[in-house]
Amino acid sequence: MRIVAIVVLAAAFSVSAATAHATQQQTGVARLTKAQQRAIVAAGEWHRGCPVWMSQLRVVSFRYYGFDKATHLGQIVVNETVAQSVATVFAKLYCMRFPIRDAAFSSTYGPHPDRSGDVTASFECRNAAASPCSGNATTHHWSMHAYGEAIDLDPRENPYVGCGMTRDKTALSYLKRSWHRPGMVTPAVRSAFASIGWGWGGSWVGSTKDYMHFSTNGH
Repeated sequence: MRIVAIVVLAAAFSVSAATAHATQQQTGVARLTKAQQRAIVAAGEWHRGCPVWMSQLRVVSFRYYGFDKATHLGQIVVNETVAQSVATVFAKLYCMRFPIRDAAFSSTYGPHPDRSGDVTASFECRNAAASPCSGNATTHHWSMHAYGEAIDLDPRENPYVGCGMTRDKTALSYLKRSWHRPGMVTPAVRSAFASIGWGWGGSWVGSTKDYMHFSTNGH
């Protein structure tokens, strides 16, 4: 029993230490450092021809409540025009203790980005995905992510569903939206984004939904 108690205390101490460390780190909006700019380019997320210049992007540092029930520091890259409002939304999510799986800058733009699809991410210079239901394989429109005006929140718990289906097997159980579990977008989360005028991909008409997706124009 003594060994079990020591293990439990050690685990509790680790969570407390992580929470204290994240709480002490600075939050707010800042210009991208040279190292962050290089990381975004190296990850293939920005290139010449993207609809926004690197100088138009900002990094929003915010505290978030993890699935481990500890406080962490996340960083989202967005357009300078929406940076302050995005910071406000994440502050609201933290206050309501909405769990986020991973929002670390390095997980999205690091040398070995998380390929599991569980990262809460924002900026990615790419074309908008054509609807799988339309039969049109190409599109000539930029994704709202390419403008730095969109955020994907907890992709596993809030999957992209094309024609009523998802390719992510770990997200299959989350297609049943009436069965609420931690990390799933709630009316309170939607209200937090709606308070800054952002729309939700879960409100799209038809069988294609993007439950993780929030953007300035809802697309």
